[in-house]
Amino acid sequence: MGDVTLEHVSKHYDDVTAVDDMNLDIDDGEFICLVGPSGCGKSTTMEMIAGLTIPSEGKMFIGDREVTNLPPKDRGVAMVFQNIALFPHMDVYDNISFGLRLRNYDKEEIERRVERAAEIVQLQGMLERMPDEMSGGQRQRVAIARAIVRNPGVFLMDEPLANLDAKLRVHMRTELQRLHKELDTTIIYVTHDQAEAMTMSDRIAVIDSGQLQQIDPPLVCYNEPANLFVAGFIGSPSMNFLDGEVAADGFSSTNIDVEFDPADLGVEPGTDVTMGIRPEDVYLVDEESLVSNPSHRIDAVTDVLEPMGDEIFVYLKLSESAETDLEDTSGVANDQLLMSVAPDTDIAEDEDVTVVLDRSRVHLFDTATGEAISHGIETPVQTSGAPGTEAESDD
Repeated sequence: MGDVTLEHVSKHYDDVTAVDDMNLDIDDGEFICLVGPSGCGKSTTMEMIAGLTIPSEGKMFIGDREVTNLPPKDRGVAMVFQNIALFPHMDVYDNISFGLRLRNYDKEEIERRVERAAEIVQLQGMLERMPDEMSGGQRQRVAIARAIVRNPGVFLMDEPLANLDAKLRVHMRTELQRLHKELDTTIIYVTHDQAEAMTMSDRIAVIDSGQLQQIDPPLVCYNEPANLFVAGFIGSPSMNFLDGEVAADGFSSTNIDVEFDPADLGVEPGTDVTMGIRPEDVYLVDEESLVSNPSHRIDAVTDVLEPMGDEIFVYLKLSESAETDLEDTSGVANDQLLMSVAPDTDIAEDEDVTVVLDRSRVHLFDTATGEAISHGIETPVQTSGAPGTEAESDD
């Protein structure tokens, strides 16, 4: 069985806590991605599952067995590292079969397993090649085949595509999804690349500072982030954040107000909140008819345009003093807004524009705790008499 369970697992190094009270339940056959920024504890978590690191606290189970203190060879896992680490003096066949030969498998069984693994990762006809005669993607397939021949209950992959070029990474993502379907086994995959996590996994475990922030299917993490960290980390480009407070009639900040009834969300006026809105949920006023629940209109000036082929990212200044910092990843800038528009949109830099927000896609977070308050505001807009605002009725 490939079930993996972590119960209150922690890892301390002197005064540094790499993993803090981690609880995970991974089902047999799941593809789970551990994601987070560098140093968040995802690789340490992987190493503890593999047995390369012993936890300071807690228990770990693979199937029905407690493996907390078992050596790696007795856990029924196989690991693929970022550093492919093939033996340069051995051909592909010998690299793949090396572990089996160490365990004294008979020749026929070794040949059967190597041929099956080579077929799964599409290395037929390459078993006599040397590693230096292969591309990066082919060498990575050899490393994966070396893990497959062990018939493990759990595959552990620690950023295996990080050293490949962008085009090859996309190809290998598809290969790994096909591999998962072929083998029907548990895969735990560590990455800081959220595109890999979103496209390959059944569930994403988002980790920050050694703590599990959220574990859910990719689209749940994207559409219903549990807190500010998940909201800012999942999604590229990042979600827009604006700090403000709850007023009697909704969210209020320096440059943007979004109307709603605080009682509907169970939040008291005067509470400090952070509003989040993704770039694709900001619309030019010409497209307001596409939005079922638009906010009040917001005046802005275009600053920087980034054509991406299938879309254009438009950085908006909400005040004359706003300065766009393209390297600022905090996401909180009350005088800036990032918008995504279609590639054929007639728009230029330093142009006055009016935009609306899709209120059904507005996220609210408690600024003090970072926890999510609401994902979407459906309260009908009440007549306010605000310039440029069209009132909606309940009819």
